Amino acid sequence: MLQRVVSTMRLILIKTLFIFSLSLLLEGCETLKHVLPGDSDSTKNECSQWKDADNQDDDCVDWDAAKFSSMAKKALDGGNYDKAIKIYEALEARYPFGPDSNQTQLNIAYAYFKNGDHDAAISTADHFIKTNPRSPHVDYAYYLKGLVNYKRDIGFIDRYLPTDGSQRDPGSANEAYNIFSELLRRFPNSKYAPDVKHRMIGLKNKLAMHEVNVARYYMKRKAYVAAANRATGVVEKYQRTPAIPYALKIMQEAYTKLDMTELAKDAERIYQENFANAPPEDVDNTTPAQKVWDFIGLEQ
Repeated sequence: MLQRVVSTMRLILIKTLFIFSLSLLLEGCETLKHVLPGDSDSTKNECSQWKDADNQDDDCVDWDAAKFSSMAKKALDGGNYDKAIKIYEALEARYPFGPDSNQTQLNIAYAYFKNGDHDAAISTADHFIKTNPRSPHVDYAYYLKGLVNYKRDIGFIDRYLPTDGSQRDPGSANEAYNIFSELLRRFPNSKYAPDVKHRMIGLKNKLAMHEVNVARYYMKRKAYVAAANRATGVVEKYQRTPAIPYALKIMQEAYTKLDMTELAKDAERIYQENFANAPPEDVDNTTPAQKVWDFIGLEQ
């Protein structure tokens, strides 16, 4: 009798342990269901980030890599950059080792750039350069970084008013120039080289005129040594730019104020030899934007 009771208790214990183990297994499956990338619920949550209420084609539950790419490009071409970023990032998360994963990273960087998120665009491009140094498209990553800095300080007002970019902080322009220089050094035959060279001319002119404006600032405050040094730097570093005659005139005036007659004569001689026939407005006239800046007196 006692043996029968023990056997019954053992059977009940085994059944209890089996039921408990089964419940844990089912709970684990339910957890995995939300973790695995192919799960429909997680995919629906992923899609809900960009799904349009009136567009059933945005339901990405059964999308493959090609479908993700086509929908992201559609959003990008349509100017919906935020949506394009989310789809490209979902594509990268779903297919991190796909054959087009490198291109996806570049597309994300470009979408960030078009969306006005400059820091994210540069960060993504930097990541691509570090992880894909031998990619045939790494020159584009450099080009995009330079382009972001090139256009970083061009705001809404600059698009519609004749502002003078040389009056602003040259940090972004200088960074763009350095990145473009690096691109040409590493990839002289890049298809982006012609555009880069053209942009670098504009950047060099802008940086040179910024130095001229700084020299003028020093002249107004009678800091003649500083003005002469800044103008001399323009002549030495930014040759063949429109800023050279301005710099020579500042050098002549600054050295005259400092009673450094020989240096003043040298500046005047170089000016006469190279710019004597230049119309007055091309040498001594300031830009309209600078006149407005000086009139407001923000630097006083």
